[in-house]
Amino acid sequence: MPQSELAVEARGLVKHFKSRRSVTRAVDGIDLDVPRGAVYSVLGPNGAGKTTAVRMLATLLRPDAGTARVLGHDVVQDADAVRTCVGLTGQYASVDEDLTGLENLVMLARLYGFKGARARRRCLDLLGAFGLEDAGGRQVKTYSGGMRRRIDLAASLVMSPEVLFLDEPTTGLDPRSRNQVWDIVRVLVADGATVLLTTQYLEEADQLADRIAVIDHGKVIAEGTAADLKRSVGRGAVELRVADTARRAEAIGIVGRVLGADATAAADPYGLSARVPEGSEHSVAQLLPALADAGITVPEFSLGQPSLDEVFLTLTGHTPDDAEGAGASRGPTTAGDDRETDDRAEVA
Repeated sequence: MPQSELAVEARGLVKHFKSRRSVTRAVDGIDLDVPRGAVYSVLGPNGAGKTTAVRMLATLLRPDAGTARVLGHDVVQDADAVRTCVGLTGQYASVDEDLTGLENLVMLARLYGFKGARARRRCLDLLGAFGLEDAGGRQVKTYSGGMRRRIDLAASLVMSPEVLFLDEPTTGLDPRSRNQVWDIVRVLVADGATVLLTTQYLEEADQLADRIAVIDHGKVIAEGTAADLKRSVGRGAVELRVADTARRAEAIGIVGRVLGADATAAADPYGLSARVPEGSEHSVAQLLPALADAGITVPEFSLGQPSLDEVFLTLTGHTPDDAEGAGASRGPTTAGDDRETDDRAEVA
């Protein structure tokens, strides 16, 4: 892709974190190409290096190796230029809880150089855009989790950044609030912004992202559209339910034999699923007759693309939930995403 079409370009980004006993390579040679005007998702478990990568791109951390450019500006050599055209929303709300929503936005607008009535007008527009006009006069500490996330997003948009970094913006939100954030992201991109979104939620990446980079242990292990990634693990996925749970094990054997692939039991005691290997698509039509010949009744049957959960399992060898637990248990050997470090001395 020509450089002029890229909002963010990174080559060989590396970041180490040192402790008394070890050196952890939080980001281990990441390459990224983020097209302008798109949602680009960096997907991975806790400890994968997502937050560290974003902080380098936003000039909050200096890379130990490699290069990165945002809208053509080097994140080390032209850090001030990068900061004028990007916004960043981290995992936790950065607004002052003792101020009202409007006061938070006005304070930021004044710091950015907006004057008097213009600052207030800009902030009222943002409150309206984020559905917070009725809550603008209330202290942020009275807001729900979804409202806090929305005011935090509004704060990052006071200067209408061309590139917006969203670091796990829906962590801890209920489904309704999460959908509201998704709608906001879609509106921003429709207005011409570029969004780099980190997430550990597979559905979020599937819903929003034009392209996805899967990161594990500080490395990009796969990259492409959601459809590309799904095709990489098979041509489809079969899911079915048997009428008699006592016959499920037999059904698993039949499905595996017909498709030439391992079938697995679902959490539902009547359910099972299997990926359809490339070249075995014709075998799907033989499944129901083979099960009927064995006397196994199948009340529900579906064929679709593999899910991103299956992609993640194939690429990393574990499910996202397992990966999250592993990341939380590795302590000082994690990739550094959740580590409390004083990065002020490293700001470019």
